[in-house]
Amino acid sequence: MLFSRRQRYSRPWTWHWLIAAACCLGAPLCRGADAVPAAAPDTATVDARARARLAEAIVADELDLQLQVLRELGGSGADPLIGQTLTAWRGGAVYLFETNGTRTPVLLDTQTDSEGRARAIRVADGALLAGGDGQGLLFTANDLTSADASSKLRRAIKTALDLFGVANPNPKMRRDAVVKLGQEQNADYLPHLEARLKIETEAEVHRALQEAIAVTRLLSDDAATREAAIVELGALRSITSLVFLKQLLTQAEGDAAKYGPATIKALRRSVWEIENYLWWGNLFGTAFRGLSLSAVLLVAAIGLAITFGLMGVINMAHGEIIMVGAYTAYVTQNLFASWFGKGGLGIELYFLAALAVSFVVAGAVGLVLERGVIRFLYRRPLESLLATWGVSLVLQQLFRHIFGAANVQVTSPSWLSGSLVIHDVLLAYNRIFVIAFAFAIVAGTYLLLTRTSLGLQIRAVMQNRAMASALGVRTDRVNMLTFALGSGLAGMAGACLSQIGNVGPSLGQNYIVDCFMVVVLGGVGNLVGTVSAALGVGVTDQILQPWLGAVLGKIVVLGAIILFLQWRPAGLFATRSRNLEG
Repeated sequence: MLFSRRQRYSRPWTWHWLIAAACCLGAPLCRGADAVPAAAPDTATVDARARARLAEAIVADELDLQLQVLRELGGSGADPLIGQTLTAWRGGAVYLFETNGTRTPVLLDTQTDSEGRARAIRVADGALLAGGDGQGLLFTANDLTSADASSKLRRAIKTALDLFGVANPNPKMRRDAVVKLGQEQNADYLPHLEARLKIETEAEVHRALQEAIAVTRLLSDDAATREAAIVELGALRSITSLVFLKQLLTQAEGDAAKYGPATIKALRRSVWEIENYLWWGNLFGTAFRGLSLSAVLLVAAIGLAITFGLMGVINMAHGEIIMVGAYTAYVTQNLFASWFGKGGLGIELYFLAALAVSFVVAGAVGLVLERGVIRFLYRRPLESLLATWGVSLVLQQLFRHIFGAANVQVTSPSWLSGSLVIHDVLLAYNRIFVIAFAFAIVAGTYLLLTRTSLGLQIRAVMQNRAMASALGVRTDRVNMLTFALGSGLAGMAGACLSQIGNVGPSLGQNYIVDCFMVVVLGGVGNLVGTVSAALGVGVTDQILQPWLGAVLGKIVVLGAIILFLQWRPAGLFATRSRNLEG
């Protein structure tokens, strides 16, 4: 230690410092109220001052004063009354109420009485214009004098309105306003955008401000400013500025003496960076769309993988069972809306219940179909195909009779609406859910087949029905439960598809062919093969669609599957059997 406790506090200069510190800390208390800093004016006070200032400008005859006020109002978009007044002033809908030599600017309310008269709203404070008895005064447009606005003043009002959205409380609307201003490349907006950039807290809006400022500076006459903006846009990977950069690059290459090699090099570099960013974004976007389509196919095909793959039943009504699940989700939505109201809890929770109800309802339909038709047609594939095709037609007509031929509206809950944006790639929440749900179904089906007694019996019956029956397995009961399980999974697939596409009587027909392709390509009765085939078909289809179109792309995929099956008739993963002839 440099000093002992006693030495440290006995030195005179130490006491002097302690006394000085105490005086500094106690000074605000000694000064009392004068030491309290002035509070910042609240939003209401600022809005009131802005409205009063605008009212003063409207009644003034000096154009310079009006233009100055409009410049002051640019970017002060917190008060909606100011925006309404500016819009009305530009359109000649601001009126002057004159009394005792005083002119008061007012707006007329949109609601009118039987004589077409409306209440007048004062611009200065937003209050209703009242007479001496305190009752609101009613006017028509012809009763008042319209506030004049010259062409120059109207242009200034438009600029103020454009800047008005920059301070909108809604971040999304604020961002859209900033993007719009940047596209105009108006240098008059720069001071307002730069001022907003210093106080903006939302990351998305902050980035939009940076892009808007840089895009506007592309037209700067100063070469250093222009090159800095070009480099910044490339670093931001600004997709919206790509058109402007390409236009400027064309101009620079045509007039190299004016722009110089440094500007041309910076432009080429920024264009390459943005286009490379777009290429990777399209790649990941295509991969996500392919994965989501694969998940849709997998959810739709997983039930068919059980009924057709494990039982060998060609069920042409599988698409209609998917439709049953989709309509069950629609009915569940309506029931929750009637119980809990159309908004809030009802719309948020109905889909979770719809998944369970769709499984039960579709499973019951499959149970009735198996007990009533299919159990008489085992080992008779042609008859089962024709019978289930007839059932599909009956179900389609039945649902058309009950719900109508038009599509029904199934509303997504808020947690499935919208998209997750990652580096300008949109990942829809409903498709993310379908992807997760598909793999959850696969995992659940795998555990059912490998970890339960029912799964053991299903696999035994699949490999050797006669031997399983000889060992005491009730094959009829296993067939019934297996078909009900596959139909229940198809119903859950329909509930998921209701969140992605339209729900109508022909919903199942859009997926039945793809489902059979996935099951056959993967290997009949093989769960891993079904997953692999769904991924392959979905991703390939999304890759080919931009080049060949939806129809031709699907034809190419189908042709490739046929050729592949000529090489491997058993599919990607052949199912082993204990039959003597297998």
